[in-house]
Amino acid sequence: MSDAFLPSLDFVLAALKARRDAGVSLKASAGSLVGLASATPAKPQSVPVSQVPHKAAGSQIPSPTKRALGGATESLAPSPKPPELKEARPAAPRAIGGDKALRLAALRSEALGCLLCPNLVQSRSSVVFGEGNPDAELMLVGEAPGADEDLRGEPFVGAAGELLGKILTAMGMSRDEVYIANVLKCRPDVPLGSAGNRKPTTEEMGRCLPFLHQQIAIVQPRVMVALGATAMQGLFGKTEPMARLRSNWYAIQDIPVMATYHPSYLLRNQALSEKRKVWEDLLQVLERLERPISAKQRGFFLKSGG
Repeated sequence: MSDAFLPSLDFVLAALKARRDAGVSLKASAGSLVGLASATPAKPQSVPVSQVPHKAAGSQIPSPTKRALGGATESLAPSPKPPELKEARPAAPRAIGGDKALRLAALRSEALGCLLCPNLVQSRSSVVFGEGNPDAELMLVGEAPGADEDLRGEPFVGAAGELLGKILTAMGMSRDEVYIANVLKCRPDVPLGSAGNRKPTTEEMGRCLPFLHQQIAIVQPRVMVALGATAMQGLFGKTEPMARLRSNWYAIQDIPVMATYHPSYLLRNQALSEKRKVWEDLLQVLERLERPISAKQRGFFLKSGG
């Protein structure tokens, strides 16, 4: 046998030994190895160092060539103390199970396929899951999608959404840094040809609330705002008028929740006094978030401040 062939033969037997150390019982025929030698070029291909098994310190590894030539057939049983072998393949990527964006994406996929409310499934154009920063400090919870939200699949995109954007700007924030969701993910169905929106039923909210609760658990905001009476009913079962509920702190999953009027209420009631009520509620939110509040912000909607 040519000396040039020995490195290649050593590599083949080393590979067999690696399988043996993994618990696989094999039989290697010396005749087959000799046949392999006759069919192998005199100059074997080089073997990457990372694929060659390393000898563990203090262990004795017999020469693969001598073992092959020692008899016609040798049974390779598992070794009681296998030598340490370094894995040549790269490690599998670590699962990112705690990533909020991935968890929200998975929950969104589940919500898009929800069929729990057959009447809403038939009438909806889309499921309005929610949107925003998964790491938001502030989470806003509305009531249910309207016609505009249903068509676009996004929360607060109509006139109420424009007003909400202005409110956030006045707070020194933007939609991109908060998270917005609704108690109900589908627009409540209305009779064919009817305009406007209707309030979700208790049963509809009950079937949909688990999605909102999971959104809250994933985002884990520091503070939440419940916009409107339906949001308060869905979150806390409250049925009192918003005039009594607003400007008070509640809690869900140990997260403080401020109750205030829905932006659509301010569109219907343009009184400066009502705008000031909502702004006072949101000043409390800014304080709870430990955000700086300027004198101009404190003076919004005051008669003396214009």
